[in-house]
Amino acid sequence: MGTRVHYPEEIKWKAIEMKQAGYTNREIMEMLGIKNKTQIKTWMRWYKHGETHRFSQPVGKQYVWGKGAEELNEMEQLKMQNRQLEAQLEILKKYKELERRWCQK
Repeated sequence: MGTRVHYPEEIKWKAIEMKQAGYTNREIMEMLGIKNKTQIKTWMRWYKHGETHRFSQPVGKQYVWGKGAEELNEMEQLKMQNRQLEAQLEILKKYKELERRWCQK
């Protein structure tokens, strides 16, 4: 059985961003050190289905979103939401920059 690899949340968001910018899975794997293209596909599926909360889950700790949420205090929920919104904002900023470059050509 292989060893599970944990990728930081930032790597997952960067992979999503690169995929949306048109990079191939192979290019993303090489640039970010991801071992398997299936991993990128999984992250994209989560992103498309609005399951970005899963990006912050540790390996092997999959759970249904909202289940046990009552155990998280309000501050933790706000911090998690803030991280997600900050990451989305970063992606939008980078996309706008790429869009400006494309329009200048």
